[in-house]
Amino acid sequence: MTDRLEMRGMTKKYGDFTANDKVSFSLAAGEVHAIVGENGAGKTTLMRMLYGMEQPTSGEIVLNGKPVVFRGPEDAIRNGIGMVHQHFMLFGEFSVTENIVIGYEPKQAGFFKRKDAEDKVRALSEQYRIPIHPQAKVANCSIGEQQRVEILKVLYQGADIIVLDEPTAVLTPLEVRDLLQTIRNLAESGKSVILITHKLQEVMEVADRITVLRGGKVTGTVSRTETNTDDLARLMVGRELQELAERVPLDKGPLLQVENLTVREKQTLLDQVSFTVHHGEIVGIAGVSGNGQSELLQAISGLRTAQEGTVRLGGNDVTNKSVATIRDAGLAHIPEDRYLWGAAKLSSVEENALMGYQRKPAYNRRGVVLREKFRQVVKGWVEQFAIKTGSRQLQELAGNLSGGNLQKLIVARELGQETPFLIAAEPTRGVDIGAMEYIHQALIEKRNQGDGILLVSSELSEILALSDRILVMYKGRIAGELSRLEATEEKISVIMAGGSIHGSNQRAI
Repeated sequence: MTDRLEMRGMTKKYGDFTANDKVSFSLAAGEVHAIVGENGAGKTTLMRMLYGMEQPTSGEIVLNGKPVVFRGPEDAIRNGIGMVHQHFMLFGEFSVTENIVIGYEPKQAGFFKRKDAEDKVRALSEQYRIPIHPQAKVANCSIGEQQRVEILKVLYQGADIIVLDEPTAVLTPLEVRDLLQTIRNLAESGKSVILITHKLQEVMEVADRITVLRGGKVTGTVSRTETNTDDLARLMVGRELQELAERVPLDKGPLLQVENLTVREKQTLLDQVSFTVHHGEIVGIAGVSGNGQSELLQAISGLRTAQEGTVRLGGNDVTNKSVATIRDAGLAHIPEDRYLWGAAKLSSVEENALMGYQRKPAYNRRGVVLREKFRQVVKGWVEQFAIKTGSRQLQELAGNLSGGNLQKLIVARELGQETPFLIAAEPTRGVDIGAMEYIHQALIEKRNQGDGILLVSSELSEILALSDRILVMYKGRIAGELSRLEATEEKISVIMAGGSIHGSNQRAI
């Protein structure tokens, strides 16, 4: 294969900090080349230089055999490079077609030729086998559909090289499968794809080559056929990954008891849900996003009012109590949306870490927060979880942290509460494999200490690895329950889609 793109000796320094150190990378026509690495390894910086959002300290970019310099994203787009960002850049009130052609609209006498635009979008969709509805409003599209709009937008702009930044981070398992097929289709049609991801199994399914970054340097570039997930993980973290800690057999009483919990707005979002989490147990909740998981967690934690049913924590009725009351009863909460519920982006790392601790007697004397004492605790979390806080360290704004590093800060803060019960919603979303290993170990250790955990994750592999029991939600109800021993990804997927498992111990509710 002929190289369509080369990045030679790319170095980027911010003061004394080197984000990329003589990184070289190549991409052939029709190739899927994955770039993997832990948070802070330099993946994003490298792509920002390719897309003209950052200027390299040294190094060069060669496109189709000719050196190029990109002063901004417009230069990159004009040269056939498109990027689909992790956080989509779409207008919800616009149609699919309007979002795809924006800035490049077909016009006649200054007027937008809507039918021509829709015809072009429809033809593009068919050419690359990326199904969309040209007239649909983007606000009504699923996350997977919105991502397809983003991909078609860069194709409409003429991209031959497509950069996908953590593209599966917010997708359901079925949407992930569709995306991987789309990537294969693009490569078969001659497009080149750069895939930035943490998810090694997906890399092994779709990539032709994989480049691994660690500490801003390339630790290896390998063909998919010559490697495996264990080897890639070793290149990423520089060591062997540890096996999860053994589960200590525990037989303790109920901790969280949910009975007939119902949430209604214009429609029923949560319908007569009942289950129990025991001391020393991790109960996993699986389901396609939008089937009541969010409403369940919000009703348990005091963020949403339930119209019927009860929630008891440690024997106390906490139904529809305030968030503070429920936390005082023994709940800690890693929320599913770190930006909406988990952090204040305009506050510092230290202030975000302090949330929930400011009134604790250990860190408060007569109404004055003992900041220096607490600062030492936060420094310990930063070291334990390898949180990269930037040049201002604990005074860095939380919004300036990468998504993965902010997630690690929230996980450290909530585990540090040492409460008997923890809601862990998407606890490893966006974190690298080393941090994922640490978080998984911490959850198992918490379980082994006799605490209870309610785990919600869109990653079925995570649900299967950590849970003692698995509940599957469908249309606001618990559609089935599987024990750890009988649960498989296939069985869970069937129940998630509204089916039933014959010949198993699935309990329909």
